[in-house]
Amino acid sequence: MVTREQVIDIVRVAADEAGFVGAAAQFRDVVVKDGQVSMTVLAEAGERQAALEEALRTALIGAGATSVHCRFRLPNEAASVATDKQETPVKGHGGLLEPTPLLSPESGTKFIAIASGKGGVGKSTVTVNLAVALARAGKRVGLIDADIYGFSVPDMMGIEERPQVDGDRIIPIERFGVKVMSMGFFVEDNSPVVWRGPMLGKMLRNFFAEIEWGELDYMLLDLPPGTGDIALDVHQIIPQSQEIIVTTPHATAAFVAARAGAMAIKTEHAIVGVIENMSYYVSTQTGEKEYVFGRGGGARLAEQLNAELMAQIPLGAPDNHPAEPDFSPSVYKADSETGQLYAALAQRVMEKI
Repeated sequence: MVTREQVIDIVRVAADEAGFVGAAAQFRDVVVKDGQVSMTVLAEAGERQAALEEALRTALIGAGATSVHCRFRLPNEAASVATDKQETPVKGHGGLLEPTPLLSPESGTKFIAIASGKGGVGKSTVTVNLAVALARAGKRVGLIDADIYGFSVPDMMGIEERPQVDGDRIIPIERFGVKVMSMGFFVEDNSPVVWRGPMLGKMLRNFFAEIEWGELDYMLLDLPPGTGDIALDVHQIIPQSQEIIVTTPHATAAFVAARAGAMAIKTEHAIVGVIENMSYYVSTQTGEKEYVFGRGGGARLAEQLNAELMAQIPLGAPDNHPAEPDFSPSVYKADSETGQLYAALAQRVMEKI
């Protein structure tokens, strides 16, 4: 099976043969696991970029790689360039990550990425309420809204203010005892974020390198749905992260969510468990449970991933009123039935991690 050292030698030769001689193409974040190769390529854009990618893929597959994933960045998008053995940490936008206390193994922070196979299953709602439940249990909690395109956490938590800057560090917003950072704090009037993949990774890295998180027990990351660049960046930046997969009971949602679980397994991220959201609806007329999205999807997904079905959350909305001082559209009160389900879920997460 191809090794990392072999990959580095192969890509250099392939780049030279494709006409990217010397510094015309450089490589970093080279990861080889079970024959799967991923890397970041610094090269100028244009038609030649596609030729380079094809040359790298052909050479690596020929050498024994089972799959090849290349992410391209322009050379001027990176503040420093990685060598074949190490990367030079550079502080600032677009740079590589500095060693930060939060990411060091000695920090004791537990990282939990919340993932789903598709949108619309309530992943962000689950993330927000799990974070709040952990904070209510006395834990120091951070939350990164890593869904750069579909950021929603600030609105869900009723956050209207913007982060402050202290020297060269950004102070996260604290709400319900949770320290929060989101792309939503940096755009005006709900404007769309029109970025290519490499820029997403840069923003995620800055969320670690430039934010003053302090000491945390848990850091939750609300991932975008699917298995795109952000999910891959999380797996590379935070190899110690664990994952929770969110689905609905519907068979198709569970089928798609299995892909997110499979990605976690392939990148050696432990799956903490599965949460089935919108499991049922309690009728206001009869008080009976109505299974509007079917039944069994969460259990089947948990069995497929050899994981625990940690919670089944009903379909509903918090009984919150805009006039309340701590109003938020999506955070359940601690004494509500759903709030108590999230408290039990938080307790189970603390037991497992």
